Parts: sequence; structure tokens; C-alpha cells
Amino acid sequence: MLVLNTLYSVAVPRLAFLAALLLHSSVRADPLLSSWFTEGSTKYARIYTSTANRTAGISTTIWTGQNAIQSQPTYAGVHEIDYSNGWVYIKNTGLAPYIMGPWDNPNLPKNQGTSTGVYRFPRSPLVISSPATTGRTLTGQGSIGFLVDGVAIYNTSDGFSYSVANAKDAAPNANIGPGDGVWNRDAWPNEKVSFDFPLNHPQPSGQYHAHANPIGVRYILGDNINYDSSTKFYSENTLATDWKHSPIIGWINDGLPLYGPYGYSNPTDPTSSVRRMVSGYIFRDGTRGTANLNSTGRKSLPIWAQQAQNKTTLTSSQWGPNVSTAYELGHFSEDYDYLGDLGFSQGADFDLNKYNARYCVTPEYPGGTWAYFVSIKADGTPWYPYNVGRWYMATPPAPIGLPPSPGNVSTLTVMNADTPLTQYYKGSTSTIETWSSTPVTVSGSTVTLSWNSVEGGIYKVSSSSDLTTWTDLTGTVSSAGNSATKTEPVNTTTTQKKFYRLTRTGMATYDSVGY
Repeated sequence: MLVLNTLYSVAVPRLAFLAALLLHSSVRADPLLSSWFTEGSTKYARIYTSTANRTAGISTTIWTGQNAIQSQPTYAGVHEIDYSNGWVYIKNTGLAPYIMGPWDNPNLPKNQGTSTGVYRFPRSPLVISSPATTGRTLTGQGSIGFLVDGVAIYNTSDGFSYSVANAKDAAPNANIGPGDGVWNRDAWPNEKVSFDFPLNHPQPSGQYHAHANPIGVRYILGDNINYDSSTKFYSENTLATDWKHSPIIGWINDGLPLYGPYGYSNPTDPTSSVRRMVSGYIFRDGTRGTANLNSTGRKSLPIWAQQAQNKTTLTSSQWGPNVSTAYELGHFSEDYDYLGDLGFSQGADFDLNKYNARYCVTPEYPGGTWAYFVSIKADGTPWYPYNVGRWYMATPPAPIGLPPSPGNVSTLTVMNADTPLTQYYKGSTSTIETWSSTPVTVSGSTVTLSWNSVEGGIYKVSSSSDLTTWTDLTGTVSSAGNSATKTEPVNTTTTQKKFYRLTRTGMATYDSVGY
């Protein structure tokens, strides 16, 4: 008979372990700490470099593009979380834990970590409860928040607008600046051809980001998404009887959570049915009291855009192009009206306010919270304003000695000056390995040991019969993923007792910028 025991190499003192448990129990109630998806931090980020490779399931951990060179593997997603009384800080590469790409786009993603950069979110958002836009902060270009897998969230715009003088859109390849700023291009209809299957894409800086319905992170969180492993295609689960309340899929810079598209039908009753949240925005096509741009032309702004641009009326030099095949309705953000500006009521006629938020109870906030929701149509197609409206719902508080920063892009100096600061999570190469759920398998005269590893880790396994004298098994193991194994021949004709010890002895070279 063969008796096998396993022993993990890193011993944690009982007192220290108890203290760690007490520490985490005191902060576990804060979803801003606990909702980050950290399971991907022990594996390399990967992309498909072509449609053929995606079909064949061939991905790579290093790549070279027009704008970005990822010459060494780096790890996916969020790899550190720290907090103070007022702020939560994350460090991440900005690269998703699922396989990204390919893109009809010359840009490729790359590690967004820097040696001095972190992102911060206020733990106590300053919500402006008034529906008026006065005093609110407009969302700008670049990241307006992060998905819980570390991927950046961008606003509705692609950064370009119509140029009346040139009678066409400004665009990167048109040698025209950003445009007039009156009729602003909506990223979803104008850039969706460059999105990958998870509905994200990289910008020239290499920052991989989401403008609309981030379906990839929704899938890994179990948010009513189907995935076909053969086609690599994501799709909305439209079977209402299967729906459950969406999880928190991201955090916006103002400190409010972003949920997927599904919430309680009664915002204050967690026992009410779950349904898709309805956006407050509709096309300006003449329905429900909207102006019909198909007949009037783009000669006026909707009320919300008048407020955002501080323009009540437009001169002929500010008119947009007529609705046409080249400039379909929805081409510009200003092609949408907000129903609340037309006399309709949130809660009766639609669910989400001008900022794409509502006050409601959720599984994470049984006492209620303001929260953003992803807006989609019944078939899963993204719908304006997608994640967040033109303004933030809340305003970040100012840390002592610093001005408010709606972008929440901080520096390591600021983070280190925020005291007392506590580390909540540190993953990637700092992750402590564990034996797998079935650590020992005996087959004939061999024993196979299995453990959960850090990709790129180099491991040594030792054995002992008395826990005193240890012998290293021949050869090391280099982990090519998140699991590793080691096989040893044993004599099964006699009764034995063996203990095994696992030690990580090194790491393969990786892009460690930002760690």
C-alpha cells in the first residue's frame, strides 16, 4: 500500500494567518475592494494576431504592431489593490485575462503599467442628487474608469467630430484636426469594425479599452452571456427566465459601480423580477416628441447637448450633414434625445437617467446605491450612452493637499503619501501557489503531483519520508500556464509514506514595468 501526504513549502504562522483573516473581514464589505477580478493575474496576457489564428485557437504572448511592442510576456489585469480611509488604488497592465484581438486596426495593446503610475477611486463618492447638469464634471477622453478585469473604460466619443469647413468628419487619416466639436462622432457605430469579439480595441498608446457593452468581462463574470468556443463568438443570452442581476463589471472614476445590463425591475425591491435596464435615450427620428432629423436636418442640438456644449441655438456654420447612408442616424452622439428632457419620467418610461445611472438596491448594496448600468437593446446590441452618459453622476472628493481629479490618474508619490495605506491584494508573481484539488494521482508505478502555478514559474519538488530529510526530485518544472505537474516513479510493492514539498525557485523573464 502507498500512503501519500502533501506539504506546501511556504509555512504561514498561525497567528499571522489569523491576523490576515481579521484584516480582510473588516474590509470585505466594501465592493470597491472585493469586486476586482484578480484570478487572471497569474497568467500571461495573450492576443490573436489574425482571424486565421483566432479560428485555429493560436495566440501569442509577445507581439509587434505599428504602435506597440510587447517584446516580453506580461501578466493580465489587476495585480495589486491598496486602500486608505478615503481611496482605493489599483495597479494593472490594462490587458484582459481573456484572449484579445484580432483587430481591423493597426494598433495593438501593450502593458500600461508604469514605474510611477497607479489609478485611484474614492471610497465615498460625492453624489450630486439634483438632476440638473450644473456643477457636474463632463467625461473626457481617455479612461473614465476601469472594468474589474483591469481594462479601461472610455466614454461614447471616438475623439473626432464633423468639420463644416471641410464638409466631412475629422479623422486620423483625413489630415483634419478633431473637428468643430458640435456633432461628435459616436465610437460604437464609427469604430465597431475595429473592435474584437469582446468588443474592445487598443488606441495608439496601446491602451486596450471598452466604449460599449464590454461583453468579454461580462462573460467571465457570468453576466448572462453565451460563448461559442469553436467560433470564439460571444452573444447575449436573451432567455429572460435565465437572467440574474448583473454583477459589478467596473468602477467609474467618480467611485460609483458599473453593472451589466440587468437589474431588479423594482429598484428598491430585491425580490422583484430581473430585467434589462432601459436607456433614457432614443433616436431623434420624430417619435415620442423628438425632432425628426431625417426631415429637418442636423440644425439643432438636443437639450442635453445644449447643456454640455453651452449652445442653445446653432448657426448655419454649425449645422451637421443631412442624414444619409454616409451619415446615418446614430453617427453622432447628438443624434439622440434624452426622454427626461421631453417630459417622460425615469422609473415609468425608462430606467436610467441622463448619466445612465439609477438609485437602487443590488446584491452588493442591499441598502441601496447610485450605480451605472450598461445599456443594450433586446438583442444585445449596444445602445447609447452604453456605459456612462456625458457627465459623471458623482464628483471625486479631493484628497488632502490635492485638487479633485475626475480622471483619478495618480502617481506612486501620491499613493505613498496617503496614510495609513493597507495592501488588500497582491497577485501575479507574488501569488502563493496551492496544491490542486486533486494533488496526487497514482497510476501504476508513478505518482503525479499537481499544483496551481504562476505562469512562467520554475518549480522544484522535494520528497521526504520523515519530514526531516528532503530529497529533490530530478529536474525542475517550468509552468506554461496556471497549473503544473511533476511525475515521480515509486515502488508500489511495499508500504510507503511520503511527503512532498513544492518550492518556486525562479521566474521566466517578463515585462515587469508597473509591478
